[in-house]
Amino acid sequence: MAKPFRGYFTGFADEAASDLAGQIRATKTLGWKNIESRAIDGVNIHDLPEPDFDRAVAQLEDAGIAVNCFGSTIANWSKKITDPFEDTLAGIRRTIPRMQRLGSKQIRIMSYARLDEREPADQMAEERFRRLREITAMFLDSGIQPLHENCMNYGGMGWPFTLKMLENVPGLKLVFDTGNPIGSADYSKNKPYPRQSSWEFYQKVREHIAYIHIKDGHYIPEKDSLVCTWPGEGDGDVRKILHDLLSRGYQGGISIEPHMQVIFHDSSVKADPKARFDNYVQYGQKLEALVQDICAKL
Repeated sequence: MAKPFRGYFTGFADEAASDLAGQIRATKTLGWKNIESRAIDGVNIHDLPEPDFDRAVAQLEDAGIAVNCFGSTIANWSKKITDPFEDTLAGIRRTIPRMQRLGSKQIRIMSYARLDEREPADQMAEERFRRLREITAMFLDSGIQPLHENCMNYGGMGWPFTLKMLENVPGLKLVFDTGNPIGSADYSKNKPYPRQSSWEFYQKVREHIAYIHIKDGHYIPEKDSLVCTWPGEGDGDVRKILHDLLSRGYQGGISIEPHMQVIFHDSSVKADPKARFDNYVQYGQKLEALVQDICAKL
């Protein structure tokens, strides 16, 4: 007998539209009730001016849409471990009351950008851990669970770096992105660094995963870039990972980040608004079908 999926679907709706009205419309078109909020009109939600944030809250409340997770920029790939820590702390102090107002219980954070001029073993790891311990404690004390994403950061350099980080930062959990390993060098191996395996990374860290991002694609060595695909059609082991996750009774959120029409960290990628909206909705529908098919076979 098929097992029903007991979690929920959500996504980075700023890939569907820049404005919140479009993001809400895409979410409702999918029949979903959640958004993983990242940016509104190009500004991260924790950096919005207060009047703009107030309007966003009212729009979400009127639409009956919740923000299940903050896709924050805290300690992300654009922030260096050599930057003043006060910059990070100021962002957290702005973020917490906004999350509490929206009732959001999860926040995506990172572990600061790689220092590419340094070797993998010389990444100021202890300073990263010190900061992450304070970041994690601040959120946990406020009833919010911080989740580290494997991206262009220390923890994303390979699964051994993630595990070392978790050993040194009590209370921190993971959001695992299925697509990020495809185009990322595995700095835990010898030069020339091979690309990571999504399945290997997932297997090593799955006991710590509280949330998941779905992205898929193929790495193009000649361009040193990731070309994203529909979920399950790339090299991100999406079906395999979801099957394992769901067979273990996962009941959390599954969040889409298509990267097929727009890419949050690359403003040079432009898309027709309708194509962007339609791609996001179709991506969500394809993911739902994939999850339904997996559940039918469990």
